[in-house]
Amino acid sequence: MALKELFDLSGKVALITGGSRGLGLQMAEALGEYGATVVLTARKQNELDEAKAHLESLGVKAHVYANDLGNFEPRPARRADPPGSRPHRHPHQQRRGHLGRAHRRTPLRRLDEGDERQRQRHVLLTQSVLRHCMLPAGKGRIINVASVAGLKQLAADDADDGLQHLQGRGGQLHPCPGVRTGAQGITVNSICPGYFPTKMTRGTLAAAEQQIMSHTPMGRLGGEQDLKGLALLLASDASAYMTGQNIAVDGGITAV
Repeated sequence: MALKELFDLSGKVALITGGSRGLGLQMAEALGEYGATVVLTARKQNELDEAKAHLESLGVKAHVYANDLGNFEPRPARRADPPGSRPHRHPHQQRRGHLGRAHRRTPLRRLDEGDERQRQRHVLLTQSVLRHCMLPAGKGRIINVASVAGLKQLAADDADDGLQHLQGRGGQLHPCPGVRTGAQGITVNSICPGYFPTKMTRGTLAAAEQQIMSHTPMGRLGGEQDLKGLALLLASDASAYMTGQNIAVDGGITAV
């Protein structure tokens, strides 16, 4: 297979939660440029409409659905289809890629009840995509967005007592399903961004941008192109032998 074919996403669909702006939209641009049809979900319809228009101006096929991950609930169990009936198709059956984003960053040991519910719903959404899309297809890529704060917390906790973590919940990392789904052709990896100028980091950067940059070996914040390459790698066949990894894109903050 030619190298460019390893990165080709033609015929693939990427479901991007929180994809109407910021890092999610940046990754949507990258996957769309390489042929994927992107499906964006977020809470605000007006922001989704703006994102769709922006992506279509770049030649990207895009669909948008207003939805709040905080209200996500699992579907009730369904009875088997009667013999001879048309099989039920889940609305996301054809989606082969899922990039999950979470909006709040809280150390795992300090989760309150609301944080825990949101974490559980993130896991439920991932399970739903696996069950209805990726496992039947025998292939898939799940990319979670965590943060470098999660990597630092993971290192500290491992030094203390070896606690396990979840991938891809804001600042947290969870017990990675990638080690269980790898044999089915499904990889699960996390991108851990450092400081990027987004709506979520606006307050932090207003108070401490110069201090943050002084502690960043590259001396700058993340830019509009800096997550695209890694997102494309993890969504494509080029990363077929990578799973269960937490990869920092932080200008070197975690290296010092």
